[in-house]
Amino acid sequence: MPAYSYTAINQDGTKKKGIISAESEREARKLVKDLKLTPLKVSESKDLGKTLKIKDKDIVIMTRQLATLLEASTSIVDALNITAKQLKNKNLIYILYNLKEEIVQGKRLGSSMKKFPGVFSDTYISMVTAGDSSGNLDIVFTKLADYLEESASIKQKVISALTYPIVLIGFSIVVIISLLAFVLPQVVGQFIKAGAELPFITKFLIGISNNIIPILIILAVLCAVIFYSYKKYVHKIENKISFDRRVLNIPLLGNFILNSELERFSSTMELLLASGTNLDVALDECSKIFDNKFLSRIIFNAKNDVVEGKDFIVSLKNEEVLPDIFIQLISSGYRSGNLAKMFNKVSHFMKSEIENKRAVFLSLLEPVVIILMGGFIMLIVLAILIPIMQMNTLAI
Repeated sequence: MPAYSYTAINQDGTKKKGIISAESEREARKLVKDLKLTPLKVSESKDLGKTLKIKDKDIVIMTRQLATLLEASTSIVDALNITAKQLKNKNLIYILYNLKEEIVQGKRLGSSMKKFPGVFSDTYISMVTAGDSSGNLDIVFTKLADYLEESASIKQKVISALTYPIVLIGFSIVVIISLLAFVLPQVVGQFIKAGAELPFITKFLIGISNNIIPILIILAVLCAVIFYSYKKYVHKIENKISFDRRVLNIPLLGNFILNSELERFSSTMELLLASGTNLDVALDECSKIFDNKFLSRIIFNAKNDVVEGKDFIVSLKNEEVLPDIFIQLISSGYRSGNLAKMFNKVSHFMKSEIENKRAVFLSLLEPVVIILMGGFIMLIVLAILIPIMQMNTLAI
């Protein structure tokens, strides 16, 4: 059933926008009026599947509800219908009803999900397709729900690890700029009126204070130029791969990024392999989930080795960036035929490594920021105290 986007006003005169499924534009307008809205514009959304974006939190809730219903031996059609009635996100409700209608028409759930690439990832669709083919949709949705919840937890930990230092550094910069722009000029101005000779450090900081706005503008322009240059440089995929490789060599940060990427890769591989997906297909799907294109290229090459009948562990060993324990566990699982189990072990190991690195990173960064901030404030205090001491000496 086609989707129609509408713009309407309610009885209070407030504009409302939404999406509705209907057989025709006339029916869509009627359905909008049934919602006690006055339609202003109703048009068919042909590219809706690509433009729709749903929050990860809503996808997790939907997946968990579907898993619970399927475990209770509910049919997929009824599960989609019941879940849609429990949700509040109108876009997601539309998607579920659309999927239900296509299944009733005899289509597969995985292939129907491909209409919404902005909502369902390639990994999600591959998992559902594999579960649908094997008749294990309940197991697949349960694993998907667990995976998405774990991924959200790891993502939150990574964000929290980066948020604290950013807030700390930002606050420090604001404090220093405030002291330079407002406090220092007021205090030093009194010394200048008194005819005191200002020391070099005071003159230097006053020079910065008097030109704080041009300096900030220059820094902003410089950051914009660097950002534009970066975007232009990484536009070529080979440059992006080379840049991402160098990122992994950054002390502490590079190792933190590597562990985060490998944890996501390992948990996804375990999920796909446990659902019955072939190794080459699983590697191909997982090569797309990396933010770091250098790691993505490594896994894609490993997939090609599998397709050609080669030992993909050899190509992984040739890449010095991958941790030895990662290679050892994957190699052991590959030889013993327990790859899914070993990827699960790698995922748990990487989670603990992420937590440890996060703790070390924060424990080191906090004193460094405090020392730097204290150093700048000390310079400002000296710039004020030295003229005071000089004036006292003259007075004596």
